[in-house]
Amino acid sequence: MNESQIQRGKEWLEEFLHKAGLPATVTRQENQAEPEMESCWLTIDSQNLTAQQMEILTTGREGVALDAIQYLANTILNLGCTRNEQIAYTIELNGYRARRQAELLQLASDAATQVRRTGVPFEMKDLSAAERRQVHTFLKSYEDIASESRGREPDRRLIVRRL
Repeated sequence: MNESQIQRGKEWLEEFLHKAGLPATVTRQENQAEPEMESCWLTIDSQNLTAQQMEILTTGREGVALDAIQYLANTILNLGCTRNEQIAYTIELNGYRARRQAELLQLASDAATQVRRTGVPFEMKDLSAAERRQVHTFLKSYEDIASESRGREPDRRLIVRRL
């Protein structure tokens, strides 16, 4: 990964938070949950944030605001980059992304097990584009299982099926 792009991402997120009136710094972390994926985790330090500010950033359990910030970061920071130069930025706060990845991994595993047992395709609803991408990546390790996305936003779904 290009260190200048990573630094640019860190600075962009800190400026975004500052303009939003949130007194937080950002650190870079390696992606422990998905080491095979080329992504840069930018972790918002919650030490100077109140519980209310953290709630605003995550918008509850669903992480809607954090997803929106992550989408903005990926869109803005990858503008003008070739596909090979692009970096997938993951915005983390208070362990939310790590916990959600564990949930997605379990969901993907359970879906694969059910599809193997019943032969009936399994449909996953209410996943963000980033979450669908994570589930597709998780399921690549299953030789007898395939996944695909169908539909249009905001009703796009991930389908898990036998090959």
